[in-house]
Amino acid sequence: MFVEEVMELVELNPLRDALVGLPGIDGLSTEQRKRLTIAVELVANPSIIFMDEPTSGLDARAAAIVMRTVRNTVDTGRTVVCTIHQPSIDIFESFDELVLMKRGGQIIYAGALGHQSHRLVEYFESVPGVPKIKDGYNPATWMLEVTASSVEAQLDVDFADIYANSALYKRNQELIAELSTPPPGSQELHFPTKYSQSFNVQFRACFWKWYRSYWRNPRYNAVRFFMTIIIGILFGLIFWKKGEKTDKEQDLRNFLGAMYAAILFLGASNASAIQPVISIERTVFYRERAAGMYSPLPYAFSQVSIEVIYNAIQTIIYSLLLFSMMGFQWKASNFLWFYYFILMCFVYFTMFGMMIIALTPGPQIAAIAMSFFLSFWNLFSGFMVPRPQIPIWWRWYYWLSPIAWTINGLVTSQVGNKGGNLHIAGGVDIPVKTFLKDTFGFEYDFLPYIALAHFGWVFVYFFVFAYSMKFLNFQKR
Repeated sequence: MFVEEVMELVELNPLRDALVGLPGIDGLSTEQRKRLTIAVELVANPSIIFMDEPTSGLDARAAAIVMRTVRNTVDTGRTVVCTIHQPSIDIFESFDELVLMKRGGQIIYAGALGHQSHRLVEYFESVPGVPKIKDGYNPATWMLEVTASSVEAQLDVDFADIYANSALYKRNQELIAELSTPPPGSQELHFPTKYSQSFNVQFRACFWKWYRSYWRNPRYNAVRFFMTIIIGILFGLIFWKKGEKTDKEQDLRNFLGAMYAAILFLGASNASAIQPVISIERTVFYRERAAGMYSPLPYAFSQVSIEVIYNAIQTIIYSLLLFSMMGFQWKASNFLWFYYFILMCFVYFTMFGMMIIALTPGPQIAAIAMSFFLSFWNLFSGFMVPRPQIPIWWRWYYWLSPIAWTINGLVTSQVGNKGGNLHIAGGVDIPVKTFLKDTFGFEYDFLPYIALAHFGWVFVYFFVFAYSMKFLNFQKR
């Protein structure tokens, strides 16, 4: 009910189902965005609202609409403090009181405007030498003209001193002293927690927001699912029935290459696609965090949760396409391992893209940083150079490449426990397990630890992302 009241107060009902969009590109106009910003703050039901030039960048009609909203807000009993430059007569006279400062920050008037600014006009016209205001003249313009530095020099007066010695100043000081004295028996204002709601409530609210945002603006996920289907079909056709052909060394290497390509192409696409989304949302997050709406941690948890859900749906589509077209054995354990490793791969790629954005000032630097690290992930994935052949002083980076763990898990879970021999070059037959262990360092018994390592990568990237959002701020103002 309160939200409905605010919607009506700031005249947002005609825009109820509109998308906010991006400034200057699509969505709401500047004037509509200002009204929406006022509404967002009003939902917190503050007793006082500060607005920094609410009419800046607006034409006369848009400025009048915004100020009508401000006036409606004041009429509900709230206090609104605005800074405003060169207002029209209508806008200026919508204010009740004025604090006017000269250059240097000294106050030269602080008090009520009165009907048609008559109190302001009477105050300055009482100063000897100040010209009278003309009929129909804008009081705001007249006020600035008669208090200019050149007029002060011409009249040999200081408007700051005149105000400091005026009865208006004395009344203001008496009012300040009266309001600054707490009533007997009153206590200091105190809140038990920084935020009005618990972590769980904040998480649910932020999750609902992300769910609505993704559902109402589906371009990002539509492209993601389109790419998933296209790449899944493409790789399925390129590596048609490769999962059945693992009797020869070249076939096994082809299978390894198929797994490498299957996770790298779509995983890197996920990491790069998420970055513009996070970059745009981060600007909104900065404002909402500054307003104390919620803690950064439930915001990060909710953002990651909605991504995991969409990644899970994406993985189902991708896994069914690849698993069926590449000819893997239809065993529950095989498919579940395949689905798990693909899912965790997509999740840690997405988390990595989110983390890089959170650590850098903008998407351009984030793209450079991501390409740098992905190059090393690619180089030490164990596909181009198997782990036993990597120089010992560089082998540690193999364990720091998440792609290496995923390739290991996918290959080992599908063929690591396969019986029979493998025909290798030179006419020698050796067990498949032995070949995988000696050539690539893959062991089937190591599979549970590989699964746990994927949880580790996801947790590390999420942890860095969440605490970067909490402690880093790249705003320029």
